Amino acid sequence: MPQRVLSAVKVASKAVSVACLLAIALPASSQGPIKPPKQHPLVIPASSVANPEDAGVRMHTNVRYRAGYTPDELPPFSGYGFDTPASLACIYGLAPYTKGCNPNVTTQDATGGSQSIAIVDAYDYPEAAADLAYFSQQFGLPFDPSKFHVVYANGTQPAEDPTGGWEFEESIDIEYSHAMAPNATIYLVEAASASGAGLFPAVLVASNLVACGMTTTCPAGSKGQGQVSMSWGSPEHAQEVQLDSLFFATPGVVYVAASGDAPGVSYPCASPNVLCAGGTTDSRSLETGNLIAQIGWSQAGGGISAYEPIPKYQTQNPFIANQLQGFRGVPDVSAVANPDTGVWVWNTYPVGGTGWFTAGGTSVAAPLLAGILNSTGNFATSTPTELTKLYGNSLLFLDGGFTDITYGACNVYASSYASIGWDQCTGLGSPNKLR
Repeated sequence: MPQRVLSAVKVASKAVSVACLLAIALPASSQGPIKPPKQHPLVIPASSVANPEDAGVRMHTNVRYRAGYTPDELPPFSGYGFDTPASLACIYGLAPYTKGCNPNVTTQDATGGSQSIAIVDAYDYPEAAADLAYFSQQFGLPFDPSKFHVVYANGTQPAEDPTGGWEFEESIDIEYSHAMAPNATIYLVEAASASGAGLFPAVLVASNLVACGMTTTCPAGSKGQGQVSMSWGSPEHAQEVQLDSLFFATPGVVYVAASGDAPGVSYPCASPNVLCAGGTTDSRSLETGNLIAQIGWSQAGGGISAYEPIPKYQTQNPFIANQLQGFRGVPDVSAVANPDTGVWVWNTYPVGGTGWFTAGGTSVAAPLLAGILNSTGNFATSTPTELTKLYGNSLLFLDGGFTDITYGACNVYASSYASIGWDQCTGLGSPNKLR
């Protein structure tokens, strides 16, 4: 790695599964009813507003949140139905199953993770290390400061995003990739701006970190492996195919991107060299807080690319190929993204205020999936290799490590439906002991 990048590195010093569906018929538990959420307004930060003219020029986050929670009780607030690291580890098969994967009862976190995950975002997040340490302490996750690094992509500390949107994005990304793979090394790679010209070069820096770690040079035959997570994107554009090779240039790296929080297809999620993360809803019982079912999230991006040809891993399944008619279909895999059934996030930033938030958007799904791949030891030589295996399992009528999601609608005019097998709303489904 170039010395100028290393000189800008600051090492942190601060400290459902299918069985979950059985929760439908469970009687009320001793926990009693869960509380309806407080009616805090849903905030969509300026960084998450996508405009047609942004295509290929400006990237946007895919996050929305609610603030205003003040108690300091586990998990952190008792009685609510929002997901925790432990309830997600239960749902996605990363921890021993607890009936209903109830966030107020489930306490076993994921324990896996190795190698590294690189998070690519824009602007500086000054409190990244301290916030990740606090989040980890709250949920009983291990936190080793030597395994968290902030890297400035162009060698100079970026400015802060005055809207706070990118800083909030970064808090989600580092907290939930760490929650799913607590023993992996996390690199937060900060680009100088939210432009494609800033973020795509940062992807190369992230790739080198995953492959080579904190070395001055990348040795030939490096065995570094891991994931690069990108929770951002822009509307599709005709020139995007020229960027696809960026996500295939570094052996041992699997790229994950968010599908977006609006109907349609975004980039880089549409690239055939990227695992596209769609969104789901974790439906819970008001009587018990137990998981009823995972269903599609209507606002998640998905559909058929206008520019990317269908990759081989999708042509191998005739059912999928018939839907796509020669073009790439997304998403590939999905995870929780609906802010109404969202996740707890700790964030320190003057614009949004310091405290606990509930968050959603496919910006949650992307780092979750990167962490799940890492935690389960899925270290493929490339993203197409990883996707060939996952789609191949579906062709052989194996579960492939997924919970198939068969309820929900998405796309423009709600024209697509979650259905048996791959679909344009949730892809192959959500992780279930992904392999």
